[in-house]
Parts: sequence; structure tokens; C-alpha cells
Amino acid sequence: MPDRQPTLDEQIAIYQREYRELDPQVEKVVNALSRLDRRMSVAYGRQLATLGLSSPEWEVLKELVMAGNPYQLWPGTIARRLGLTPAAMTHRIDRMLTQDLVTRERDPDNRVRVIIGLTDTGREKWLEVMRMASVFEEELLQDLATEERVQLGDLLTRLLRRVEHAQPDAGGRLTDLD
Repeated sequence: MPDRQPTLDEQIAIYQREYRELDPQVEKVVNALSRLDRRMSVAYGRQLATLGLSSPEWEVLKELVMAGNPYQLWPGTIARRLGLTPAAMTHRIDRMLTQDLVTRERDPDNRVRVIIGLTDTGREKWLEVMRMASVFEEELLQDLATEERVQLGDLLTRLLRRVEHAQPDAGGRLTDLD
């Protein structure tokens, strides 16, 4: 048995051998996207690890930054956006509190609820990740001309819209892995 993963073209040839109705161009796009996603996830995970962050923690930091100043959200809002259960969200926030990445305070408008906020440490970690990611992403796209980057971005956005329309409930995790 071969010890290496088949190249993309080899994989598609094997699929075609086994399933003759396969459209090789569709398969090439989908499998290239899948392989790229997997490798980028590994690369990003390694970068996060060098900064002492996990991917789940990064997801929370992103949501808080995207909320804008004052960088606060209810935990339920974050959980829904990330496809997490409330218990998983609480566990994640608890870990982040010990690292001074976030705060958890009572909502002044509703004392039953809490608000999760981004600390200065959390914002600095987010900025460090963004700096590292920018270098990685620039290297990733270095062989593409500006026009090609624009075109690729437009094409991928169209694909993303189609998937989001067809699978509107698939934005978060399908199962809780935390």
C-alpha cells in the first residue's frame, strides 16, 4: 500500500475510475478547497499555539472584536454564532477568564444576564494573531496577481453564498467538541 496521499489529480482519476459519472472539474474544485481548508486550519492552529491560544479561544476573540467597541456580547449570542451549547460556551469562557483574555460581568440592564468583554490582553492577542495570519496569507497568495486575487475572492464568495443559502443552519459546529 502506498504511504503517501495521492495528488489531487491522482485522487480524481481514482474517483473517476470508480464512479464514471463524476464531473472531474467539480471534483477538482471541491477537493482542492477541502485540502486547502484542512492545511490552512493546521497552519493557523500552529500559529495560535505559539501565542498560547487555542482555535476555540480565537473564535471567541474574533466574535468580540467583530462586535465592535466596547467589544462585548452576551455569552448566548457568542454560543449561537459559534454553534455551541451554553455549557460549552461557559466552559470556554471560564478558561479564557483565567488567561485574562475576557471579562464576565453582570449586565447593568438585566442583572440576571452576564456580558462577556474583551480585555486589553485579549485584544493584544487578537492583534498578534492577525499580524501572524497576515504574513501567512500574503505568502499563500503570493503567486496570484492582484486581479486574480480579486477574481478568486469573488468566486469563492459566490460559492459561500450558495452554501450558506442551501445550509443556513450549518454556520457553527454540527456537534459540540468542546
